[in-house]
Amino acid sequence: MAPQSRPGRLWPLMGPAFVTAVAYVDPGNFATNITAGSTYGYLLVWVIVVSNVMAMLIQYLSAKAGVATGMSLPALCRAHLPRPVVRGLWAQAELVAIATDLAEVVGGALALKLLFDLPLLVGGTITAVVAFALLGLKRTTHRHFEFVITGLLGVILVGFVYDVAISGVDQMAVLDGTLPRFAGADSILIAAGMLGATVMPHAIYLHGGLTAERYRPRSEDERRSVMRSQRIDVVTAMTIAGFMNLSLLLVAAAALSGQGIDTIEGAHAGLGDSLGQASALLFAIGLLASGFASSSVGTLSGQIVMEGFLRRRIPVTLRRLVTLLPALAVIALGVDPTTALVGSQVVLSFGIPFALVPLIWFTRRSDVMGSLVNRRVTTVAGALVAAVIIALNVVLLAQLV
Repeated sequence: MAPQSRPGRLWPLMGPAFVTAVAYVDPGNFATNITAGSTYGYLLVWVIVVSNVMAMLIQYLSAKAGVATGMSLPALCRAHLPRPVVRGLWAQAELVAIATDLAEVVGGALALKLLFDLPLLVGGTITAVVAFALLGLKRTTHRHFEFVITGLLGVILVGFVYDVAISGVDQMAVLDGTLPRFAGADSILIAAGMLGATVMPHAIYLHGGLTAERYRPRSEDERRSVMRSQRIDVVTAMTIAGFMNLSLLLVAAAALSGQGIDTIEGAHAGLGDSLGQASALLFAIGLLASGFASSSVGTLSGQIVMEGFLRRRIPVTLRRLVTLLPALAVIALGVDPTTALVGSQVVLSFGIPFALVPLIWFTRRSDVMGSLVNRRVTTVAGALVAAVIIALNVVLLAQLV
């Protein structure tokens, strides 16, 4: 019997999309949205709105590919692409994994420093250990892992709702911020970082892998039932993740704009001064929950990448060390944490096309997807999303050069 045949399994708040949604509110989002709000006010609200709509489409396609084929996107690449291409895709995916772990470990370390004044290196190590422990839950049953990850997501949400409620957000300025525009080259760099923090390459790899592992429909009726639940799952999870990202930018714009604050430590102090110590405490707790949850999810994605592209599985501990050591090295070298976080999101934005283009190509092929092949309008929409992301990255590269 397919997993979705039981009514309890249709409950969207405990599905793969909510595990994936953690990638959309990782510490990199904290850094980029704080920088955007504190530097440009409400100007880049539209980036979050557009990115979130893109994310809904992309994660739905990833989930659909997993249900239709029983394979993750990396496994599909290995099955259908030439070996040199597969090896190249794997290499860039590993670089993406390192950038992802950098954001998550640095974020957790920052949170522990803000809460308990722990050295960053100690906090980064603790974050890695906790993430490893969370992954241990998945060895027993995916439901326990999903429950804990969703709970941590709820912790972040509570803090954001509180901060928005007391920050005095300018509603007309928010509406004006939905008009797409930039304010110079630096705003393009921040927008690219926001995009990289929202539409995450490892989330694309992860979602299809989770649905392929969890759902194995045996008939067309079961397949349609699974996809109905996945649509609910994706829309619900991505809407909440989008609200969190928007809330963070709005709070920064309302409480920190004009103060010259563009670091997480500065944001924490600024929130304490502007909104009270309760707001600052919830901000730090949310950052810690984000670091713990997203770090474990990032390692899980790394496993899917290696198994899919190379058909090799290594112990989780070794997998964790591969991506953890560069992050700890950055901390040990004394690189500014917020700069490292924003930079990691720019790297992630360059990795998006290498996941997104194959995803669109596979989901439009009836020989791969069967009855779940994309409609033409879906493929066109996906191609437009890919074109926008690639164009933004080209502009960003030109600006960096």
